[in-house]
Amino acid sequence: MAVGDIIVVHDKMQTDYRYELVEPAGKNFADDFKPVFTPQKMLEMGVFEGKYCNDCVNEFPASWYLNAKISEKPDAGLNFFGIKSRQPLAVWRQKGWIYGPDPRGWFQWYCRYYLGRRLFEIDTIQIKRWKAFARHAGQIKANCDPGDIFCRPRQRQGLLQWSYDPLI
Repeated sequence: MAVGDIIVVHDKMQTDYRYELVEPAGKNFADDFKPVFTPQKMLEMGVFEGKYCNDCVNEFPASWYLNAKISEKPDAGLNFFGIKSRQPLAVWRQKGWIYGPDPRGWFQWYCRYYLGRRLFEIDTIQIKRWKAFARHAGQIKANCDPGDIFCRPRQRQGLLQWSYDPLI
């Protein structure tokens, strides 16, 4: 995949959605957006109970899925911290957390942004949401002893799923 490529999406949630890659993959992020992990690394570490973007293998690089922890059914044991830490997509929709052409939410947006898609208005919203999620890191720092990675595992899993360092 390279700048100028048009990605055509055909999966369970979108048909014939198209976007252009306008930046090199993993480059030229907004100045205030500094995720810790790539989407590939997040999938390898264990996010969303192994049940996220499994039908998107034709949209994203095959390398992202080589060592990904994925499953046909949600399996909390695949999460990095081995616990359930997600809400159903219906809850995200109900709360108004789905924006623009990314029906699966923030992580799908991040995957597409990482590849090089840019949609200024949507990117601004999602980066603002990402920055707001940092409050969970503050709660871990305030309530956990340094090095105790078993303190607040649900929040730590959430941090990973938003590309923050959960091992703070």
